[in-house]
Amino acid sequence: MGKVLLVVHQHRKEALHLALDALQWLTENGHQVWLPAEDAGLLDRVHLGLATPASHRFDLAVSIGGDGTMLRTVNMVAALDVPVLGIHVGQLGYLVEVEPPAYRDAIEAFFAGKHCIEERMRLAVEVEGSGIVGAALNEAVVEKTPMGHTVRLRVAVDGEHFTTYTTDGLIVATPTGSTAYALSARAPIVAPGHRALVLTPVAPHHLFDRTVVLQPDSHVRLEVASYRPAELFIDGQNLATLDEGMAVRCTASLHPARLVTFAPRNFLRILKTKFGLNDH
Repeated sequence: MGKVLLVVHQHRKEALHLALDALQWLTENGHQVWLPAEDAGLLDRVHLGLATPASHRFDLAVSIGGDGTMLRTVNMVAALDVPVLGIHVGQLGYLVEVEPPAYRDAIEAFFAGKHCIEERMRLAVEVEGSGIVGAALNEAVVEKTPMGHTVRLRVAVDGEHFTTYTTDGLIVATPTGSTAYALSARAPIVAPGHRALVLTPVAPHHLFDRTVVLQPDSHVRLEVASYRPAELFIDGQNLATLDEGMAVRCTASLHPARLVTFAPRNFLRILKTKFGLNDH
């Protein structure tokens, strides 16, 4: 029997109902189950809530929701190399693995060792000299403030100056993140099994407006080069406000996401479904 962390989409009733069912079933089958404190409160299971799930070791983390819940789950447990199983509740996702009717069979298969682990590259992100650090499965974004104008961002790769952008923002994405924010900025779609840093400007006032695909071990430095501040987001969450002279460093994390699968994922088939592509 194992230790399981349940992470739940907090605004979908069907996800909350499924979480209660999973909680009861897992407990009846001898597993120890915990939840993030906020999720435990929503389910009226406060005694099972953990204020800092990232400081505990689990055998499995189960995400009940869509891709956003998967991102939240991965960022809680990836530093301890905990595998994550996604149960799909909501719109089509790129990351979720299992439909709700099959969740019990999937968990049983996991604990029977009848599964595979798909590793996805993550980003390690640091604001220089501040002690502010984070990690992202999709992307890190340095962009203008909501009420601001463009920002100037000086870019260096592996210690060598590349160029300075005047832009709405710059995205440093993983291959997984190439189908997230970077997609709307017309970056290339990169199959998730690759390892690369995908650098994409957002609405640049710049003759060079192309995405650059870099080696996965590259170190990318983005420095605010104007008096206008910028905001740093990782996987959609605001991490810091950056004033002139402040810089962000991005490189591959030492801890990839470990996603539970039961068969090879057909990435092109997922894309076809997501974008309504036909076979003609």
